[in-house]
Amino acid sequence: MILQTGLRTDIPAFYSRWFANRLQAGFVCVRNPYNPVSVTRYTLAPEVVDLIGFCTKNPAPMFPYMNLLAPYGQYWFVTITPYGKDIEPNVPEKEKVMESFRKLSNIVGIDSVGWRYDPILITDVYTVEWHISDFEKMAAHLSGYTRTCVISFIDIYKKVERNFPEARAVRSSERIEIGQAFAKIGQKYGMTIKSCAEGNDLEPYGIDCSGCMTVEVFEQALHCHLDVPKRKSIRNECACYLGNDIGAYDTCGHLCRYCYANANPVAVKYNMQQHNPTSPFLIGTEAPDDQIHDAKQISWIDRQMRLF
Repeated sequence: MILQTGLRTDIPAFYSRWFANRLQAGFVCVRNPYNPVSVTRYTLAPEVVDLIGFCTKNPAPMFPYMNLLAPYGQYWFVTITPYGKDIEPNVPEKEKVMESFRKLSNIVGIDSVGWRYDPILITDVYTVEWHISDFEKMAAHLSGYTRTCVISFIDIYKKVERNFPEARAVRSSERIEIGQAFAKIGQKYGMTIKSCAEGNDLEPYGIDCSGCMTVEVFEQALHCHLDVPKRKSIRNECACYLGNDIGAYDTCGHLCRYCYANANPVAVKYNMQQHNPTSPFLIGTEAPDDQIHDAKQISWIDRQMRLF
């Protein structure tokens, strides 16, 4: 099975010690975000967890615990953008994150790490020309450490409207200009540029629109074939294979203004105060009314010999 850690929060950046404790304990408890008394208990045995997927803006706090991750397949998406503190108030400087990215790539291998440059937003400061210029500088620095860069454009969800009221949707002409330029830059620096949940509009300009967290991506990281169960995508425009996430909403301390996973900073502050690194739950602990059930977990690695 594939275990996700980063669809709801940034575990490596803020909860690395907790996750290390969970790996050592061998299990983790996860509340259903829409029915909190329903709790899923996942075993973290490498025999059934084929790969752990990470999405982070700061992998460095996880480095002291990489030995605990060694028995597992891994795929890391590291988001690195050149925005300022006005947009990403608590994200480390991009130079530090890029150095961490290079270190991570050397540890897990080039097939197990991808760069995310998203979401792309346009303002009077962060113009199309600014994005193209900074993207090339960053691509040059990360060249040779990843084969993949994923891009997407800001989605104006209700949470985004509330926390970032001046944000606007990126126009079609701006998307095409950025996609075209990024595809050429990616080719120059040995990276495939993929789009995330953006449909096929950028395909004619050299963007790979097949999805970013697909089974094929995981197979490349594992260097083997996976026999995965069929699963419906969470969004019609998304081709990724998602699910089994152990995070929780309203717990990411980066407080990026475009974030869809945080409702507001007050909720985030409260939840982070309830965090206990020794608890099997990311936030809080077991409650009397909890209905705990064990997840059905099996390895998806196809061990059948294949002729090519």
